[in-house]
Amino acid sequence: MVVIDHVEKRYDTDGGDVLALQDIRTTIGEAEFVCLLGPSGCGKSTLLRIVAGLIPATAGRVLIDSKAVEGCGPDRAFVFQDYALFPWMTVEDNVSFGLAARGVPADEQRRKASELLKVVGLGDFAGKYPHHLSGGMKQRVSIARALVVEPRILLMDEPFGALDAQTRSVMQEELLRIWLYYKKTVIFVTHSISEALLLADRVIVMTARPGRVKSEIRIDLPRPRDESEPRMIDLRRRMLGELSVEIARSMQQETEAASHA
Repeated sequence: MVVIDHVEKRYDTDGGDVLALQDIRTTIGEAEFVCLLGPSGCGKSTLLRIVAGLIPATAGRVLIDSKAVEGCGPDRAFVFQDYALFPWMTVEDNVSFGLAARGVPADEQRRKASELLKVVGLGDFAGKYPHHLSGGMKQRVSIARALVVEPRILLMDEPFGALDAQTRSVMQEELLRIWLYYKKTVIFVTHSISEALLLADRVIVMTARPGRVKSEIRIDLPRPRDESEPRMIDLRRRMLGELSVEIARSMQQETEAASHA
């Protein structure tokens, strides 16, 4: 159980104090797949990093099973948009990096890395280097690296944002397959309504800066989902309506900021 309790985040910038997040309150259940959806600059990634323990909240707290988050922990793993693979390491070594850092014996590292690479469909690429791989393959390596340390919570910051549409669709299906297999809690940042509809049990729509919870939309539909199904169309219309208002607000904020620059 993840509890986000009145979380606020402020940044001290050259332009003055910036309130990025304000009074974020929500609860995420075990093995739930939750998407954070909102306009650029609304604080989605900031919130994800606070949950990860990568940055502290200015106010409020994040609890995992009633224990306050105070920095990074083995119960959470982070998947970045830009893969963040070590180019000088093989695929297997990239996947096993977290295990090596924890002092896991080398044979156990290889066994677990091999197992995860098979799960993500890259069992034959263990000895390859990142420059040999496509974007989708690199992201699968990133997911395997996150899963190999056996976290309870998988935090994903627009992991498919840099991929072409076809590869992105394939990776969404791949992620759902892996999620159904491991049943991890997933918190997934996205700008895409379609992606949120296809992946999430629940979508948290955030406001323009300062980011707040505008609404929480449950998607109680079986997977795989068909975007042409009437209930999906209704949900899309609702999300689009709510998001459009916040995108307009965000654009207005940018215009005002530019006029005062």
